[in-house]
Amino acid sequence: MDAEGKADLNERMRDFALRVIRLYSALPKATVAQVIGKQMLRAGTSVGAHYCEGTRSRSDAEFISKLEGAQQELAETIYWFDLATAESLAPEAHLEILRKEADELMAILVASVKTVKRRRAT
Repeated sequence: MDAEGKADLNERMRDFALRVIRLYSALPKATVAQVIGKQMLRAGTSVGAHYCEGTRSRSDAEFISKLEGAQQELAETIYWFDLATAESLAPEAHLEILRKEADELMAILVASVKTVKRRRAT
């Protein structure tokens, strides 16, 4: 990925985290909403942190590890989105938009890891 692509992805990760923060802030104050929301907040904001650490990695192995960590956090975030949808904690359309972005970010991260692993194998 070139420098422009990294900058774009960094911005998408940051925007995703900010959208998760805004979603959490808008959730009802009921206990269930807050428990799900806090988990979503933690996982959703750490995705970009893992990616940022990966872009500053010193080796391919470290890069892969950080991006796989971002994938795990993204998968967890998607899980919390699904629970929030099932419990009608936020407008379904809003959660669906976030879910779509999470799926797209996951595809990018998976492709990046596969590319580095393939390069290492040759």
